[in-house]
Amino acid sequence: MTNRLRRSELAVPASNPKLVEKAAGSDADLVFLDLEDATAPAAKEGARQIAIDGLNELDWGRTLRAVRVNDHETEWAVYDMVSILEGAGDKLDIIIIPKVKKPSDLLFFETMLLSLERKLKINKPIGLEVLIEEAEGLGNVEEIARCSERLEALILGFGDLAASMGMRFGHELDKSYKYPGDIWSAHRVRLIAACRAAGIDAIDGPFGNFKDDEGYRAQCTYAAALGAVGKWCIHPAQIPHANAVFAPTEKELKVAQKMVAAYAASVEAGSGAAGAGGSLVDAATERLYRPVIDRARQIGMIE
Repeated sequence: MTNRLRRSELAVPASNPKLVEKAAGSDADLVFLDLEDATAPAAKEGARQIAIDGLNELDWGRTLRAVRVNDHETEWAVYDMVSILEGAGDKLDIIIIPKVKKPSDLLFFETMLLSLERKLKINKPIGLEVLIEEAEGLGNVEEIARCSERLEALILGFGDLAASMGMRFGHELDKSYKYPGDIWSAHRVRLIAACRAAGIDAIDGPFGNFKDDEGYRAQCTYAAALGAVGKWCIHPAQIPHANAVFAPTEKELKVAQKMVAAYAASVEAGSGAAGAGGSLVDAATERLYRPVIDRARQIGMIE
């Protein structure tokens, strides 16, 4: 897995300077300035300069700085890349690519990125994140996850994916027709498995009702339980919930430390397994709990 924190990824319209400035002072692990869906077609070209100014002039602290460009089938994609890289490439950490359906869609952007980095002498490699939000993209998710060394994360994009798959939501207003369970579970599992197999991060997509803290936190919990490392935030109010859910609790950390220590003592004593608190501790247990300790260290809970 990559070493960047992505518990919370805050979406900000690149066309709104006030929101860009506010986002720079947020507690989000990553902020992306959105040139795609959050920016109206007539405002897209002007939004590029707002994004460039924000990246260059604002103090972002530890926050990862990202831009979501328009997809490769649009008239804006190439100039999004050229403008942002020329204007603020040395201030950029991540480019987010929407509506990727197959590996060649991603490689289109990777080729541009490499060429621009060389031309502009940008020495710090810029990472890529990809939105899986089309049925074709979900069908090719394993190939997409492995197709580029630049790729650091996949994001499950619920809105466009629902439309692409023809999902019906209006009829669920009648409770007798409501889907019995988490309608996204299978898609989450497939994307997370593809990410884990490729050694990249899995990010859960947006939750539309930013006033529903309980609902958002529940969705974070579902995704975290399945192995995602973070979730999108469409409003700053969602940031603390994502940061909390995708970090270990104190209790979880103590259990992990106890289990890992028990296994280490067992190995030192010449045994491959041991008991700890009524539970078997073996190599699989150590593998399960070690990431909890690593994540706690990454966010500063322990040294």
